[in-house]
Amino acid sequence: MSRLLWQPGPEWIQKTHLTRFIQFVNDQYGTAFREYPELWEWSVTRIPDFWAAVWSFAGIIHSAPYSKVVDDPGRMPGTVWFEGARLNFAQNLLRYRDDLTALIFKSEARPSVRVTYAQLYDRVARLARSLKAAGVVQGDRVAGFMPNMIEAVAAMLAAASLGAIWSSSSPDFGIKGVLDRFGQIEPKVLFTADGYFYGGKAFGSLDKVRGIMREMKKTEKVVVVPYIQDRPDLSGLPEAVLWDDFISPEPAGEIDFVQVPFMHPLYIMYSSGTTGKPKCMVQSQGGILINQLKEHLLHVNTGRDDVIFYFTTCGWMMWNWLASGLASGATLLL
Repeated sequence: MSRLLWQPGPEWIQKTHLTRFIQFVNDQYGTAFREYPELWEWSVTRIPDFWAAVWSFAGIIHSAPYSKVVDDPGRMPGTVWFEGARLNFAQNLLRYRDDLTALIFKSEARPSVRVTYAQLYDRVARLARSLKAAGVVQGDRVAGFMPNMIEAVAAMLAAASLGAIWSSSSPDFGIKGVLDRFGQIEPKVLFTADGYFYGGKAFGSLDKVRGIMREMKKTEKVVVVPYIQDRPDLSGLPEAVLWDDFISPEPAGEIDFVQVPFMHPLYIMYSSGTTGKPKCMVQSQGGILINQLKEHLLHVNTGRDDVIFYFTTCGWMMWNWLASGLASGATLLL
């Protein structure tokens, strides 16, 4: 067996979320678990109790409680989770509004940018107001074709706050790759950057966006983040507007988070496309929230003193996982 590189000591273990969760379960359910294998066995044999415990332990913000955790955990697909509950994914990720750093964007070619939790909340509030003014309502699709940058996270949260459905892809995808994905979901609004940097070079995206928009007839607005240029040329894109001209200039105050059922769609992700056109996979507001909170808290032990880095583009589900770290109050490095 290879030599162990590191093993946590008793004091470290006692401070973890997992240890606190074991004690929480013992107190709530009269168990006497001491080690992880006992907890794991309980989690897969007492499925409703486990997920109810995660719901409470993670402090999920909701406007209406659930009446039942799960109707039939053995049925797939078709299982109904947390029936009756109403909540909003973005509200849970924006639970903090202080001066701790929420996001750091480390560009290959530009200085790093930081925003606090308070600044992120304000940016999402102003962006949600603009999306609402653009006609985005619950159930609409909003898409991102951009680098892993602060604006991508803000746009996703603003869309989710309205009960809209977010989908994203990487800016290095070609026109066909994007149309194979977004062409199936008909987004009302498309967020993009004017390009991206890779290997010390700048690559423009707007020619690809023009090609995409020729096919996506139902997309009403394209919001362009200037990234490789200060004032990119939007000619040939009559639907396009620059980010600063789209986002509401005035502080928006409190966000009116649209309360949706637990299983209301949040994300549309895609299979790889190796066996034909990529298959759409819908992820729910509550499902993504509770599962990724479970992973961030119990598996990764993230908290307010932590910085999370996962190298990913917006075209991979790990971007969605990374964004959920906001619910734990951590700092995300993009």
